Amino acid sequence: MTLLAVLLAGGALVIGTISGRAPTSLAGAVTRTGPATAPLPMPTPQPTSTGPARPPPTGSQHPAVVPTFNRSARSIDGPTSLWVVVDKILPLQPADYTPPDLVEVPVPHIWSPLLRAEASKAVVAMFAAFTTEKGLQLQSHSAYRSYSTQLDVYNKDVAANGQAFADTSTARPGTSEHQTGLAIDISALPGDCSLDPCFGTTAHGQWLAQNAWRFGFLLRYPADKVQITGYAYEPWHFRYVGVDLSTEMHNSGVTTLEEFFGLPAAPGYH
Repeated sequence: MTLLAVLLAGGALVIGTISGRAPTSLAGAVTRTGPATAPLPMPTPQPTSTGPARPPPTGSQHPAVVPTFNRSARSIDGPTSLWVVVDKILPLQPADYTPPDLVEVPVPHIWSPLLRAEASKAVVAMFAAFTTEKGLQLQSHSAYRSYSTQLDVYNKDVAANGQAFADTSTARPGTSEHQTGLAIDISALPGDCSLDPCFGTTAHGQWLAQNAWRFGFLLRYPADKVQITGYAYEPWHFRYVGVDLSTEMHNSGVTTLEEFFGLPAAPGYH
């Protein structure tokens, strides 16, 4: 019996080794008949965080709309429009047009100036700002001119200098910005380089060139745009177009109405 027990124990050890199960003690062994234990599930891999969690997006995800300047907001043909373009190939219609709201401009002057009401207020504000900022004074040299007055000015220029020269410095009647009631010739007070290109080198002319846009004015005939405007450099001639347009032109760096509105250059009359 002892030998038999030894042989049985040895067999159980061999069987356990082959099956991978540990041998069960023969003495007092209890056989389990219940279900086998299910294997534990594998853990789910978690994403590795590289920083703080981003908050969920809020609001509209559409790209912001950048407002653009509306170049068709006003007419460039109608004589009463602040944006009307008048040059050697774009005369006023009608040629003898007279602005409906001319008023006297209460600023120092050589000849009593008339301008359209909105332009007049802008001139007053501009002159006051210049005096405040520079401690100097400006004056109006010439403002509104009627068709008949422009005819007289042009004929005198032709008589004195010939038509070829006159056409570079004086508009023919019906094609002058002065007739719109929106243009003004400005000089220093007391006079210094009045109606002369050297006005652009004075403190008065330099301030106007740099700041007139703030008040809705455009230096209409720049030195580098003669082939566009058809006129020689006039650092004294300023045209009122309104603050919205003058600001847009200043910010975009476009200096002539012809270029801004995509119009043909006007170096000469048709």
